[in-house]
Amino acid sequence: MAIAAKKKAEEAKVFNNIGRIYSDLGQNHKALEYYNSSLPLSQTVRDRAQEAVTLNNIGAAYFKLGEKHKALEYFNLTLPVLQAIGDKATEGKILNNIGLLYSELGQKQKALEYFNSALLLKHATNDKADEAVTLNNIGKVYFDLGQHQKANEYFKSALPLFQAVGDKAREAGIFNNIGQVYSNLGQKHKALEYVKSALPLLQALGDRPKEATILNNMGVLYFDLRQNHKALEYFNSALLLRQAVNDKAGEAVTLNNMGVLYSDFGQNHKALEYYNLALPLFQAVNDTAGEATSLGNLGTLYRDINQPTQAIPHLKQSVQITLKIRSGLQKQNRQQFLVVNDENISTLVDLLIDQRQDEQAFEWVNLFTTAELADYTRLINVKVANLQAQQALDRWNQKNQLLESLRQQLQDQYFEDLSRQIRQLEAQVYKEAENISQRFPEVAELFETKPTDIEKLKSSIPSRTVVIQPVLLKNTIAIFVLTKNQLNVVKTQIDSVVYDNLLTKYLKQLQNDGDDSYIETGSQQIYDILIRPVEDKIQSLSPKQLSIIATGKLRYLPFETLYDSKTNKFLIEKYPINYLTRISTKSLESVRIQDLARRRQQKVLAFGNPVPRDVKNLPGAEEEVKKITQLLPGSEAYLGTNATLDKFKIQALRFPLLHLATHGCFQEDDCKQLNLKKNTLLFADTQFDIADATLLGLKGTQLLTLSACQTAQQTNFNGEGVTGVAYIFERAGAEAVMASLWTVEDKATQELTIEFYHNLKQGMSKTEALQKAKLKQIHRHPYYWSPFVLIGDGR
Repeated sequence: MAIAAKKKAEEAKVFNNIGRIYSDLGQNHKALEYYNSSLPLSQTVRDRAQEAVTLNNIGAAYFKLGEKHKALEYFNLTLPVLQAIGDKATEGKILNNIGLLYSELGQKQKALEYFNSALLLKHATNDKADEAVTLNNIGKVYFDLGQHQKANEYFKSALPLFQAVGDKAREAGIFNNIGQVYSNLGQKHKALEYVKSALPLLQALGDRPKEATILNNMGVLYFDLRQNHKALEYFNSALLLRQAVNDKAGEAVTLNNMGVLYSDFGQNHKALEYYNLALPLFQAVNDTAGEATSLGNLGTLYRDINQPTQAIPHLKQSVQITLKIRSGLQKQNRQQFLVVNDENISTLVDLLIDQRQDEQAFEWVNLFTTAELADYTRLINVKVANLQAQQALDRWNQKNQLLESLRQQLQDQYFEDLSRQIRQLEAQVYKEAENISQRFPEVAELFETKPTDIEKLKSSIPSRTVVIQPVLLKNTIAIFVLTKNQLNVVKTQIDSVVYDNLLTKYLKQLQNDGDDSYIETGSQQIYDILIRPVEDKIQSLSPKQLSIIATGKLRYLPFETLYDSKTNKFLIEKYPINYLTRISTKSLESVRIQDLARRRQQKVLAFGNPVPRDVKNLPGAEEEVKKITQLLPGSEAYLGTNATLDKFKIQALRFPLLHLATHGCFQEDDCKQLNLKKNTLLFADTQFDIADATLLGLKGTQLLTLSACQTAQQTNFNGEGVTGVAYIFERAGAEAVMASLWTVEDKATQELTIEFYHNLKQGMSKTEALQKAKLKQIHRHPYYWSPFVLIGDGR
């Protein structure tokens, strides 16, 4: 029996080795026959090392045949065998291979998980060559995600390792990768230097497939440098090589590039021919990103030759594939991915508007959002395919049900101990929700905009409220105007560079009270771009309120300051204004009758001047808090050392209005002058990191006022500018947030906020109360009254 087992083990190795020979000859189907003969023999004699080798070889053969899911299946079977026998070095290689497969299947986050696990093993085994391979692969994933600087860090870490071990082929690959980074950063000449460095290395090695890649990439760079004939020369050389070595994936890339080149020559029918050759090749090799690019190019070309009925379906397919790729990404990578891959959505929306398909244009522009919705109720009783994610969601739902039960008890009768218990449970529930959405792409996807959200938004708009959403396309701005019953859009032609410079200059003028030229040189011009085209439509609807969904740099802009040269009025003089952070139905949904009584009980919990000494002293904030709480019966004030975060957490549940008159540091660096850490709010006992605002549990809070320095400025948590901080506190449950865009003198802040609360007491809506407070200071420079903006429910 021992002799028979030994014979089978030897036979397994022979079959495996024959399979490898066929694999080296490019005959992978034949190789699989021998591998499949080897595998059961090694399993029968329990030769686990040989079993792992054969499983890996089968996976590699399927990979070479383009059957990526089958390859993944066998690599995953290899992994536990290697772990059982303790072969760390090979385990690292398999982890790397699995990462490569997930990357090629468009599941970039999953790829990163495996690459990072592989990297840890490479460190442990001191395998410099494989460590360099994995560093390079991680760099490629970050490159695909649009995080180019991060990609370059990994590429440049891998380069000296490849040079040290004398791996010329991979050294050439790194030169090419670094070149691609510089190309995407706009440094084309520097990119060409790096890519050119790869060519002689590969020619010396006789590596024709990779040589073809370099020739193709040099063609792209010459095209970018407007040397089109030189580009065509390199593309033709690359195409011949790729066809010679049967590189279908590479052939698709070069064919697509040649289509782009011929389109640039104005030879549209020639371009169409090359795009149509590239598309089925991308599909055949399961290159989803390439397929999206090719479909987008076809759509753009059909648009250019005035065939919109052909263009629109191609562009839609392209965008759908991009969104599908995004659905496999973890939360932290989703936003940048869409920013980098936004060209086809811009073309699609532009074309839909031209074809008067306004509803579809609005739907697509919001499906392609880069900020998820702030609504944890989306996790309640939800079902997902990933078993591990579903188990985490089920545990979360159990805790959330308990939390809701305790909240109901607190509504019936307030107890401080119960409030504290709720706060502790809230911190767990919201933190767990965040962790789940960070870990599982399936859960992150639940927070994204869906067609049902868009329909709900439109049906939830209160009567006589007009929602405006300006969207920057290429050299146009599409201005969507929505009411409960209708949607319209107007496009305005602009020069993107001129527009961007105008906006940048105007935002600086608003923050300089010594600049009196802001109306003539900024405010009027921006009014004419953003408001004038839809002015007649707005006026015909007789709105009581304008709700603005700001995107891009417009998130920094207080629309209130835009000046109508025909009527000599600021926009705030015409309408109360509030802002919506995105398609957010909870900011507009109807107020339930049972909530009306609660909403009439206007009382505020106010905190002020928590550190009354040195540079942190805010005597004006202290006076502001005293006057506000005196205005509204039942209000409470906590000043100086009493203004602690602990008191805020425990007491906030009792009050519909919360007011924080304190310092805030909301920028990418620490505020050294105030000795505050970046993105924090100052309390007497701590500097509160606003990234943890979701743990505060502000459900039921009608308004949170942040009367602090820079409260809505330069924050990078899921949004920027006017929506930055507000978005985070909305996640915590606040129905609306009032925040300031820049630091304003104490006196102006005090006057405006006191007037605002006085107006609330008179029964005005939040937007109307803020409008009337601003109009009291309308004679002053907007620096003093415009930075205070209301985000969320303005009623």
